[in-house]
Amino acid sequence: MTGAPTIARAGDANIVSLDYGMASTMLALGSVPRAIASLRNWPEWVVEPAMPSGVVDIGTTAEINLEVLTSLRPSLILSTPFLAALDEKLSRIAPVESFTVYAENGDALDRSYAETLRLGAMIGRQREAEAFLSRADATFGRLRDRMKSLSAPPVAVINFIDQRHARIYGGPGLYGGAMRRIGLENAWKGEASYWGFQTIGLEQLAELDEEAHLVVVSPLLPPDVLTRLSESPLWTSLPFVRRQRISVVPGVLMFGMAQEALRFSTLMVDVLETAA
Repeated sequence: MTGAPTIARAGDANIVSLDYGMASTMLALGSVPRAIASLRNWPEWVVEPAMPSGVVDIGTTAEINLEVLTSLRPSLILSTPFLAALDEKLSRIAPVESFTVYAENGDALDRSYAETLRLGAMIGRQREAEAFLSRADATFGRLRDRMKSLSAPPVAVINFIDQRHARIYGGPGLYGGAMRRIGLENAWKGEASYWGFQTIGLEQLAELDEEAHLVVVSPLLPPDVLTRLSESPLWTSLPFVRRQRISVVPGVLMFGMAQEALRFSTLMVDVLETAA
């Protein structure tokens, strides 16, 4: 339901989030969710910030434990348009508010700023939201200054799907927006969905700039994919492999919000400074 009034107060610990990005944003505003979906996978896909102890796991969005959710008596459930099919059922338990970060005709990072302010106003943490975004802007600025001091090559960012396919990031997604914000050239010039990625065969990495640096975002799927690829003539012929311009970074939620964009940007600059 859209247009809900301010129904959660600052310090209210009874907000449930079905979305990792919204839960992370709550933490950035100094508010801990009462429960989230898929809590057990948080350390793998979000990594930082750590979710405080005491937060309840209500199951996956495909199979929410309605009995547990009802017992928590939430004051507000945070959702997204992609979970709209759950709204009718969940709204019988508590007001549901949908937040849109990933959609056509827009930049995910810009939308995450707008939705952070909306969330802050809704949960009584408007000043905290404004302060967080002000700090985010300052951090992006410092990272951009660090980038200026490097003669950094274009960077391609991927997740492996298997030994033959990968997601490569760019376009209006969070990683692409973060790269633009810090002045980092994206080596991938192809299309990307509003989720910010395109699925490619690894042979398409041959289209990248000869000077490109490849950054692989964990988790590695399968875990030994790079070892297996070291035996592939195609892989070992790629310029970034021959020049040893490959870095692996810890997991960063690719479908997150401003906090994840900051973490991603910091990791990118750190990697390029190490490689310089």
